[in-house]
Amino acid sequence: MKSRIAKIISNRGYCSRRDAEKLVLAGSVKVNGELACDVATNFPDDSIITVNDEEVRPFNKTRLWIYHKPLGVITTRKDPQGRKTVFDAFDSSEHLVSVGRLDINSQGLLLITNDKTLAAHLENPANNFVRIYKVRFFGKIPDKLFDVQKGIEIDGVRYKPIKLKVLKQGINSWCEMQLSEGKNREIRKILEHFDLQVNRLIRTQYGPFKLGDLQEGEIKEINYVKSSCGEFKK
Repeated sequence: MKSRIAKIISNRGYCSRRDAEKLVLAGSVKVNGELACDVATNFPDDSIITVNDEEVRPFNKTRLWIYHKPLGVITTRKDPQGRKTVFDAFDSSEHLVSVGRLDINSQGLLLITNDKTLAAHLENPANNFVRIYKVRFFGKIPDKLFDVQKGIEIDGVRYKPIKLKVLKQGINSWCEMQLSEGKNREIRKILEHFDLQVNRLIRTQYGPFKLGDLQEGEIKEINYVKSSCGEFKK
């Protein structure tokens, strides 16, 4: 199989595809001993690749971490405003990616991996990995909110059915919402549609992985067994 050089470098965990393209254009990349000058050229995926004369080898082991993302931390590689990112918490020299995102005002379970193929598999809605959130908002839970269990369309966007469980009713109410997809700011947009203002959002589970008693900012690496991206073992 052949791929563009930047994709091969990125898949080997060296850096992002965009940064790999910059390295190629800077004349820092060689493929099988020859200088790579064109980012559009395809090469065999098993090619010997060097960056600044150091070989970029495929990673030997898929690694996966559960990270309890705190409030105020953003899910991005680099932030022009200099804010703290989720990757600042990791010492790994490998190029890591997050499985999906949590916005700056959300917290809870965020999966981090060195395997982009695994990340894409876990993110794909077709694979039905459940995301579970605890949500707090102002006011009591209205009966009409249970309409989300049948699926709902908002501003032309169709959302799949969401399982809803009441945890607490009061001035501030809590509920648990179980999703099988992860559209951008899905929970916040849905609750805003029902005139409910979210003031806390915590992801507690993603697929088979649970936050448990992991505290804010803590990281737990899990044992991972991969078979066509279909088997997981803690």
